[in-house]
Amino acid sequence: MSTSGEHGYPDTGHTRTHLPGGDPYGGAPRRTPRSSSRSLITVVGVVVLLIAAIAFANRDNSPPADGSPKGAAHPPAAPTAASGHTPVPTKQNGIPTNFPHTKQGAESAAANYAVALGSAEMFDTGWRHQIVDTVYASDTAAAKQSAMDRAYSDERFLANIGLAKDGSAPKGQTFISRTIPVGTRTRTSAQDSATVEVWYTSLFGLSGETSKNPVTESWYTTTYELRWAEGDWKITDFRQKDGPVPVGRDQRASTANDMTKAVEEFGGFTYAR
Repeated sequence: MSTSGEHGYPDTGHTRTHLPGGDPYGGAPRRTPRSSSRSLITVVGVVVLLIAAIAFANRDNSPPADGSPKGAAHPPAAPTAASGHTPVPTKQNGIPTNFPHTKQGAESAAANYAVALGSAEMFDTGWRHQIVDTVYASDTAAAKQSAMDRAYSDERFLANIGLAKDGSAPKGQTFISRTIPVGTRTRTSAQDSATVEVWYTSLFGLSGETSKNPVTESWYTTTYELRWAEGDWKITDFRQKDGPVPVGRDQRASTANDMTKAVEEFGGFTYAR
């Protein structure tokens, strides 16, 4: 993992590269089978935001909850359009915090938390604890932390995605796990609670000439249950589903070297309205 990027925790920048087919890193198919790791994560009962790395290892097939009032109409276009509000000026453990106590503040919190929870740092115990303690409500963080520690330390899961027992990448390869929010939508909103959906694309895999798990792109929507607590928006629960997925374009994949350089050199963003 590299240590570059705008955020305090490393590897949270964004690089989007299409992989239309074939393995640019050495002959493996574009998408390696991940069904076994998905089953594994389901078995251990992980109740953590599976934003990027775990998103590839687990599929949540639970039906989406629609809490919208009957007859409520969604905005005709660009519900996450810029409002001109100043982005949050503070960070905790490298993650934007102190969001406004508003609907837009909840949307910004959900997008920024998705980036942190989808980063490669979730595979490092120390970083993972800091991230979870920052984004989850204090009365739920301990339970989430325990479940995630079991999942992220499972040797079968780590081996399936090509990592060593300590979560490190093989020599000469770079582990990439990044989340890039595309937009947000508020399903329900009250004074001290909100249900926010984040639609995002994520990059996940190992970049290197000998990689058998090249970096691929996937699309998901995660629904976050947020509560106003401790002077900020905090996560209490989530649901995740696949898509919406755009049609891929016939664009030539980058080389392993170009992918690695992009991850190391391109920093991340703070998502705000």
